[in-house]
Amino acid sequence: MAFTLAPLPYAFDALEPHIDAATMQIHHDRHHQAYVDNLNKAVAGTDAENMSVEEILANISKYPAAVRNNGGGHYNHTMFWEILGNNGSKPSGKLADAINEAFGSLDALIEKMNTAGTTRFGSGWAWLTVTDGKLVVSSTANQDNPLMDVAEVKGTPIIGIDVWEHAYYLKYQNKRPDYLKAIWNVINWDVVGARYMAAL
Repeated sequence: MAFTLAPLPYAFDALEPHIDAATMQIHHDRHHQAYVDNLNKAVAGTDAENMSVEEILANISKYPAAVRNNGGGHYNHTMFWEILGNNGSKPSGKLADAINEAFGSLDALIEKMNTAGTTRFGSGWAWLTVTDGKLVVSSTANQDNPLMDVAEVKGTPIIGIDVWEHAYYLKYQNKRPDYLKAIWNVINWDVVGARYMAAL
């Protein structure tokens, strides 16, 4: 059962001016498609061929680098597209309470996430994860994520922010902090809230 790339759930220009249409099109149609194609090649003829990507990631230490990099790339980007969207939502309900309990305020969470993303050397991701029922901020290198058995901070990710240069370079060049500041304008908190409840 081959992995497939789902269509973007909104138009390429839906996140303008914060994320430009050209970046979204290249990022989704070329970068993510390449992860899917390479993951399918890497698992062909192995036991992983009939597993979900989550099952593969949970035991990623058993698999070669091609599965780790492309499986992570597929999972991370699938989530990334889902948590973005220009709907002007804000955290509410249990998620809002959990953010205030863990970080003091939404602004404090954003600052912590942006620091995690800015200080990640090279390429990687900044994460908000549910770990033992609590919200935790962390970052990973390359296409690793908190679902992996090799992750330093394990848990169920509810926000993942891509800090690979291909996610922002056309608009922001080397100004990663500006991209990280802008992306909070297009986080779909309704989706994040649903992910939070599912993680509990």
